[in-house]
Amino acid sequence: MVTYIIRRLIGAVIMLLIVSMATFAIFFLVPQLAGATPEGMASRYVGRTATAETAKLAAERLGFNDPLVVQYGRFVKGIVAGAEYDYGPGVEECPAPCLGYSFITRQPVFPDLMNRLPITLSLAIGAAVIWVIMGVGIGVLSALRRGSVFDRAAMTVALAGVSLPIFFTGLVSLLVFSYGNPFSFAAQGGHYTTFLDSPSQWAYNLLLPWITLAFLFAATYARLTRAGMLETMNEDYIRTARAKGLRESTVVTKHGLRAALTPILTVFGLDFGLLIGGAVLTESAYSLPGLGKYAIDAIVNQDLPKVMGVTLLAALFVVVASLIVDLLYAVVDPRVRLA
Repeated sequence: MVTYIIRRLIGAVIMLLIVSMATFAIFFLVPQLAGATPEGMASRYVGRTATAETAKLAAERLGFNDPLVVQYGRFVKGIVAGAEYDYGPGVEECPAPCLGYSFITRQPVFPDLMNRLPITLSLAIGAAVIWVIMGVGIGVLSALRRGSVFDRAAMTVALAGVSLPIFFTGLVSLLVFSYGNPFSFAAQGGHYTTFLDSPSQWAYNLLLPWITLAFLFAATYARLTRAGMLETMNEDYIRTARAKGLRESTVVTKHGLRAALTPILTVFGLDFGLLIGGAVLTESAYSLPGLGKYAIDAIVNQDLPKVMGVTLLAALFVVVASLIVDLLYAVVDPRVRLA
């Protein structure tokens, strides 16, 4: 078991290194391959109205004329130990972990990300609780009542949930439950209260985004759970457990569902990691100032360091979530421990 954990930790570190290389390539190598000059890349930091001489001087000070290996080393060093950006008029400090420096706001990106992370984290955790309970529960019941009216209705709703885009369901939810509705149970447009200030108001403001986001994912999990349970409940060990006289609830939860959880854990780890990195469409539909809305605003304003920071943070969450899922395999499935 210790060897298994160490192997997964080493794999996570390697994956983070690969992610840093891929991110660097997207933001620094690809533009050069597409024909961008060092002066053109530097103009993103000093402004598009800068003269050619100013852009050339900025490119030299920012190191865009150095070999790519040197630039990547400086990129990694900035993440680990911080960086300095010499724009010409002065040197700007970006303390570690430096995930980028906004050339529009003249501020490090990482503090902005940390300010918006609690909003996205609140949205992701609340929605995850709802979609796991609903999706897994409906999937189990559908598998146990295969071919029934409940099964057909649940799978029809699940198909609709998977098919409908989240910005559509989000806008319809706002239209029905918020705009002009005296019985509205969700705040309109960007109202967010921290959990520490008022837990009840925090849940009230996020309830509709939670349900909207959970509807999409619960549909996927219901279909996945149903398929896994139908396969598991026909295994020999399930018939053996019933032959021993175990209660049906014990057979379903301890033997059937537990074995079917492995693929669900895999999907959950990836989904949750991506959501923490930014629920872009949900945050945009409800004007929540989280990481997803932050990324959209950065793209609109062509603030590439902010986009790069969100990309790195989202990739980190996905890798960490995958690592946690790998470790949970050993808890859920005893075969992993034996292997």
